[in-house]
Amino acid sequence: MHPRHFVRFLVFSQIAVSIPFSAVASEEPKRRSIAAHVAPQALALQLDGRLDEAAWELAPVNTRFYQFQPEDGRDAPEHLRTTVRVLVDQDALVFGIRAWNGDPKTLNGTLARRDKVDRDQDFIGIWIDPTGHGRSAQFVRVNVAGVMSDGIYRADEDEEDLGPDYPVESAVHLLPDGYTMEVRWPLSSLRFPYGEGKPWRLMVERSVPHEDNMLLLSAPLKKESLHFIAEMEEIEGMAQVLPTVQDKAFWEFRPELTQRFNRDYGQRSSQTSLGMDISARPRADWIFNATLNPDFSQVEIDAPTSNGTNRIALSLPEKRGFFLESADVLGMRLPAFYSRTIADPRWGMRATWRGTDADATGLALDDRAGGVVMRGSPYETQEHASAGDSKVTLLRSRRHGEEAVAGVFLSDRDYGDGARNTVLGTDGQWRAPADGNGHIQLAWTAMASRTTAQFDSEGRAVASEARTSGYGYGRLNYSSDDWLNIAQLEVIGTNFANDNGFVPQAGIIKGDIELNRRTGARNLALFEAYETELHLGLHAIRTLSHETVQRWIRPGIWFYAGRQTRYWADFGFDRQRGHTGAKLHKTPAAHMGIESTPSSWFVKLKGELTLGRQLDVEADQVGKGGNLELEANLRFPLPGGWSLESDHRWNRAWVKHRRLQDFSDTGWRWVGTLHATPRDALRMIVQNTSSERQDLAPQLLEPWSERYRHRSLLYRRTTRHDRVVSIGATTDANGALPGSSKGLTLKVQWGI
Repeated sequence: MHPRHFVRFLVFSQIAVSIPFSAVASEEPKRRSIAAHVAPQALALQLDGRLDEAAWELAPVNTRFYQFQPEDGRDAPEHLRTTVRVLVDQDALVFGIRAWNGDPKTLNGTLARRDKVDRDQDFIGIWIDPTGHGRSAQFVRVNVAGVMSDGIYRADEDEEDLGPDYPVESAVHLLPDGYTMEVRWPLSSLRFPYGEGKPWRLMVERSVPHEDNMLLLSAPLKKESLHFIAEMEEIEGMAQVLPTVQDKAFWEFRPELTQRFNRDYGQRSSQTSLGMDISARPRADWIFNATLNPDFSQVEIDAPTSNGTNRIALSLPEKRGFFLESADVLGMRLPAFYSRTIADPRWGMRATWRGTDADATGLALDDRAGGVVMRGSPYETQEHASAGDSKVTLLRSRRHGEEAVAGVFLSDRDYGDGARNTVLGTDGQWRAPADGNGHIQLAWTAMASRTTAQFDSEGRAVASEARTSGYGYGRLNYSSDDWLNIAQLEVIGTNFANDNGFVPQAGIIKGDIELNRRTGARNLALFEAYETELHLGLHAIRTLSHETVQRWIRPGIWFYAGRQTRYWADFGFDRQRGHTGAKLHKTPAAHMGIESTPSSWFVKLKGELTLGRQLDVEADQVGKGGNLELEANLRFPLPGGWSLESDHRWNRAWVKHRRLQDFSDTGWRWVGTLHATPRDALRMIVQNTSSERQDLAPQLLEPWSERYRHRSLLYRRTTRHDRVVSIGATTDANGALPGSSKGLTLKVQWGI
């Protein structure tokens, strides 16, 4: 695409947000509200979970709750009635929840790691959309043991991000017929525009695992809705508080000290690192963040994930707070921005602005060497460990309409000496009700890149002749009582590169169609399914020269039953090519998966299995093989209020030729966490991975074997969400090298 035409497209996309779409009904349905009491002065509440202070008598009682799972649309059962009271002052929103439960012995919830509150536990969840756009929400879940999960939800992708941690306080009080809970959410941690904006929206959820994993909501959400926050209700009274609150200034300083002692295969070293995170909110619509010499080392190691014979890179979730602050405004897909390309910055700065109808954010970092830069091709991802420093810049703005949002962004990575990668792009999303009871959603991304950076054999970026290329993506979703259908198309130019994004392939056209026919509840042979679907998946990847890389036709079934059991099975009429000019092999296989909560202590069983003909890419031959991933999470209450989490994960990929298991890739990880109090935890990780190839005639491929081992022990004390002391020891061993690598780390984070 010519740059001049691309700029015109960006301008048009911004104007188009305000144009109404007449093909569908666009009238916003009238929303019900949740009543709140606005206190004229700061509330003097003791947060003990009891709801016995006089202030609670002034708060209106909200009693509406509806079933969402296992069956939506029904009123909450009388024996599980739930009430919500909301108090608002100039500092915080305070929620008082009363949850009735027939037998208190059936309540399930033990001490666990933060962000591990799930549907196997009794919990209360609070979802707040302070912008009123209905495109994102901040949420917190608190179980009956006082453990918290929190994060941000993005409606465009219908996904939760558990990265952000909010300074929310809570307390739970158990009763003979249920429990009460108090939750205090500071207004300083809620992000909203300045001046008159849209009404704040709220939804409260309650999980009741012993009642067939029932989920109750304060809003009448339907399963055919496009996302989880489609029916949030307005909070009454916020307009009385915001004129005073929006001018309040908040500052937060978070210094951190890290001391490491290492013995790397016999060589000893030590390192002391002092860093600082700074957050400032001069008024409601502006947030400024800075990080100085942060310790961005991975606190949690990643789960072992098998690539099998795949040579395409896999993405990893972000857990670092600096990149999570404005995740709702950034809101871009991974090809546009992937924060893990930033490895070890000396400093970073970020500013975010939120208006009533628009928002914007920008960041700049000085990144040290060590980051991984991806350059894709149709059949594999080339990863370069950058040996030099670079400067990263990202600018982003969006405009919100009644039905649509559209944005533009500029991404740049400068390696110096003329080596650079610059990307200009636009993206957006539009949704509206369709004829009848359905909803449609359209999302798009378009980018143009200019690259003068190439990497030599040592990973150094060197200047080269400028190469330009483009990227395009579109997705259309349709959801109704009877259908859930998705169609998407992705086109990536041969020379397209985004060194601040995740683009593992280039020079391809990728298309996907998913047709899901909802067939309702069914009484199957062994159990009753609350939901069933018939599925047909079509998938194709072709090079820009029209060579087929991959093609799928997969009919299948899906159902949801008791104990949160989800099962799916597809039969794949698949074809796959290993490299340019190679044969397009037939790789038929059966694909199946299951997820369930077998019991109160066996809280998660998840497995995925592929069996059939598998392509060995290196040998360019097809053999019998498969891929197995299995996860089992156990929770054990211990005497004295202690608890133990025991999480297991296995994965294995293999291919057999002529009775010979030519290729295998295996990983196993155990994470055990002992909780003595809500603030103290001792975590141990044991992980083994191995992969090997045997000789395969007549190719005479060189046999090889790789084995890795990781062990770590970490004690962590958390006195507040931003005050953490960690002491950890690790040992890693590579089977190809004698000895091992050992390390001892002390890390202190202190919020001021």
